[in-house]
Amino acid sequence: MTKVSMTVNGKKVSGETEGRTLLVEFLRTSLGLTGTHVGCDTSQCGACVVHVDGAAVKSCTMFAAEAEGADVTTIEGMANADGSLSTIQQAFQDYHGLQCGFCTPGMVMSAAALLKDNPQPSETEVREYLEGNICRCTGYHNIVKAIMAASGQKVQAVAAE
Repeated sequence: MTKVSMTVNGKKVSGETEGRTLLVEFLRTSLGLTGTHVGCDTSQCGACVVHVDGAAVKSCTMFAAEAEGADVTTIEGMANADGSLSTIQQAFQDYHGLQCGFCTPGMVMSAAALLKDNPQPSETEVREYLEGNICRCTGYHNIVKAIMAASGQKVQAVAAE
């Protein structure tokens, strides 16, 4: 067993884990942060995206021990300090950027990384950035609208159904 310490969503945490434990497993099992999803086990779907030291990382490709001393942000850490939805989360709600919700945590985390690096991306840039995230429900159209809206760009509203 290996002792692992890191900061997760602004709180110092530690735990013991096997060396082969993936970061996603440590977050979900040891810390109870189940918002980060395991979708494919092959690093293809992006449902497990978290931020490690500010960079978007597929947490199914990283051992928990590799995050020793790191600053990790999960979907649970994306809300505003008062508990309200972040701008990106609110945009996903407002623009119907989710259906079943399984891919949503990874999409939100990827969107946050994109907007940090490129605050006003074009629609093409958003679509290209999301190539590592799979959604089987939405067809991506409203996800792209949500990210564009979160960037402060004017987006045609989605009609209520």
